[in-house]
Amino acid sequence: METNISFKQINKLAIPALISGVSEPILSLTDAAIVGHVSVNATESLAAVGIVTTFMSMLIWVLGQTRSAISSIVSQYVGANQLDKIKNLPSQAIFFITSLSLLIIVCTYPFAKYIFKLYNASGIILDYSVDYYLIRVLGFPFTLFTIAVFGTFRGLQNTFYPMVIAIIGALANIVLDIILVYGISGYILPMDIKGAAYASVVAQLIMALLSAWFLLKKTVIPLKISFPLNKEMSRFSLMILNLFVRTIALNVTLYYASAFATSYGPAYIAAYTIAINLWFLGAFIVDGYASAGNILSGKLFGAKAYGLLLKLSNKLIKYGLIIGVVLAVLGSLFYFSIGSIFTKEPEVLKQFNAVFWLVLVMQPLCTLAFIFDGIFKGLGKMKYLRNVLLFSTFIVFIPILFWLDGLGYKLHAIFIAITFWVIARGIPLIIRFRSLFVPLIENK
Repeated sequence: METNISFKQINKLAIPALISGVSEPILSLTDAAIVGHVSVNATESLAAVGIVTTFMSMLIWVLGQTRSAISSIVSQYVGANQLDKIKNLPSQAIFFITSLSLLIIVCTYPFAKYIFKLYNASGIILDYSVDYYLIRVLGFPFTLFTIAVFGTFRGLQNTFYPMVIAIIGALANIVLDIILVYGISGYILPMDIKGAAYASVVAQLIMALLSAWFLLKKTVIPLKISFPLNKEMSRFSLMILNLFVRTIALNVTLYYASAFATSYGPAYIAAYTIAINLWFLGAFIVDGYASAGNILSGKLFGAKAYGLLLKLSNKLIKYGLIIGVVLAVLGSLFYFSIGSIFTKEPEVLKQFNAVFWLVLVMQPLCTLAFIFDGIFKGLGKMKYLRNVLLFSTFIVFIPILFWLDGLGYKLHAIFIAITFWVIARGIPLIIRFRSLFVPLIENK
């Protein structure tokens, strides 16, 4: 075992993971950017994409936790040099999660209109939301399949192939968005918001097919299900259960943020859509280093290399803070031009520019929370992650949101509450990590 974790080692995992991680927000950002410039009802179309994106993110984050659970278990077995013992686990996990995704479609499809009414959508925004969702959700099983395969690759200490898959998927989505939303004169009629949804589904299908091909051709992991169930399926299921509860709490935050923004009017939800998707983009960029933490911490924990684990956390803090500051500075330099990428509506731009500084201020804070989030997932400490998010959501975020909303702060209330929510997520994880591993190193 090495005596140090180099910057090169971390970046070898982090940079490809960073690129592959932004694939999902790029799908949503591309849809938002394209439909935000359609000739008819651009503001309403943009608002609808924002509402559906929030709900879809909830579904993906709830069920997409298989990536972290698979990655944690596989990486620990890689660290212990016992990969053969869990070779059949990924296929069983993938079958379980994709089957569940089909159940989600069956349960939500007939009730789409009622779901988006809960987000305060009405009128043409509600109609657009339903149209967009009923198409976009068809790509849900493909997305979860891809996420689970990505988790397997991460456990195997490989983020290169997921990066290749994500790049191809993102490029396909951009091209298809332009073709299907705007149409091609004489060949394809403009489909507006429905075209954006179809583009996302096709891109997700392409990524799923590529994921299956790379897994079968480049690894020893089979996709064919074999029985009996792997002995780690029980630990995997418990991880998923804790992450499920955790992600429900996370999406309570997103639900309240989206519902409050929608209640303020079309310009506010459109501005919120742009701001929160840029926040997601920043989060997924940092997720590259969170993923490196996830992958390496699981391997080091499996090998009982606690000193290296502590060194890894210190380096990731430094790199993450640098990234957060760079993102904030770049956002500041282009502060008044970023919003115009997504819309030309003056009122939407006014509301967006009024709160975008809060998104930028959050970036360094987010890096700490997300990096330690990744480390704890790699360690398999899902129960503690669950408890931290329950605290930050129900004790911190919701009371602050209701208080500031009552004072008339509107979008400022939402993003100030999210800022404190991020702080409440990061600090307890740092304290807990050091309390767990510093004594182990000192007692060696």
